[in-house]
Amino acid sequence: MVDTLSDRATQSRHPAPGALLELLKPITWFAPMWAFMCGVVSSGVPILEAWPMLVLGALLAGPLVCGTSQAVNDWFDRHVDAINEPNRPIPSGRVPGRWGLYVGIVWSAVSLAVATLLGVWVVAAVCVGLVLAWLYSAPPIRLKGNGWFGCLAVGLCYEGLPWFTGTAAMIGGLPETPVLLMAGLYSLGAFGIMTLNDFKAVEGDQALGVRSLPVQLGVKPAAWLACVVMAVPQVAVSALLFSWGAALAGSMVAALLAVQVVLMVRVLENPRAYAAWYNATGTTLYVLGMLASAVALRGL
Repeated sequence: MVDTLSDRATQSRHPAPGALLELLKPITWFAPMWAFMCGVVSSGVPILEAWPMLVLGALLAGPLVCGTSQAVNDWFDRHVDAINEPNRPIPSGRVPGRWGLYVGIVWSAVSLAVATLLGVWVVAAVCVGLVLAWLYSAPPIRLKGNGWFGCLAVGLCYEGLPWFTGTAAMIGGLPETPVLLMAGLYSLGAFGIMTLNDFKAVEGDQALGVRSLPVQLGVKPAAWLACVVMAVPQVAVSALLFSWGAALAGSMVAALLAVQVVLMVRVLENPRAYAAWYNATGTTLYVLGMLASAVALRGL
């Protein structure tokens, strides 16, 4: 297997055009960039007054930190991808040699450099995000090998940290408690979303010794856990918004959750068949609730 990878890598000394961009997986940037924008909105700072921070922060949340995590993940998964997804940039040889590792290292450094332009709290958040990105994929810790730790790390990096970063970048300091609560609750809910992603590879995870939650708990129990963990934080968000006097936003989050619960019923009937469908439908409602919550915080 290693020889095959080496043979492919020697076909070219430099990445093929577009291969590096594919390695950074732009499609994955949406979630952290959306959470970052929620943080920006919830800060209450007029966007036009701080647009450089907005641009730099969006670049940081998506192409840089999230891109780093994708490059690091592909590098440490290169031998598995050589079997399961041989057309990926690294096993195919389009990103040859150690280029994948170098991209992860350089992109980490660039992320930290950009973070220094946005303040000490942004630097702290980016440091946490980068550490989790490497620990998620790199041995010996390799958080992705256990669904409890892996899903929690990804949920935090995709939702909580970018939201925190968006607010901290705009206000130039530590966000207040309501923002921290929203970021934390939506991170916890994202744990459930990440769990649903693992239903597509149960047999492969079992064969490779990856302890995803569907493998550890079984498909049905893991589906129930995912749905409960997605729903409970949104109930808490809605309750908090009502307690803060943001009844309209609280009602919107509750209504969006009610529709999600209807969709969850179908997922629970056949988790493996409908998990991806839910991620295209229910998750959209989830992130709309994030935006409604951010707008309410702005009013506060």
